[in-house]
Amino acid sequence: MKIGELSRRTGASIRALRYYEEQGLLAPTRLPSGYRVYDERSVATVHRIRILLSAGLGTSAIGEILPNVYDDSVVLTGRCPELHEGLAVERARITKQIEDLEAARDILDSLIGRPLVITTG
Repeated sequence: MKIGELSRRTGASIRALRYYEEQGLLAPTRLPSGYRVYDERSVATVHRIRILLSAGLGTSAIGEILPNVYDDSVVLTGRCPELHEGLAVERARITKQIEDLEAARDILDSLIGRPLVITTG
């Protein structure tokens, strides 16, 4: 399939797909005309990339993770304990950021004098 079809099937923009290729996360075949051609596995790969990006991981970490994906999900195999350790460190970093943001919100609440309730509708 061409890049437009992969974009449509995954929800990733064409620009994002080109970026994933530049980062070595996707490896399409190139036709003599220069067009990229992706196989069916690319759909699952893009889904995995997007999940990992949404977890706050950078493309270099994702490049290490993708070869260790267990199945169609993003469950890692036990082949790479260093990767598990690195992800645990990343999780701790994110947890700290959440705690810092919660503390900042608490300070703002005290400055406002009450918790701010935002309603929609």
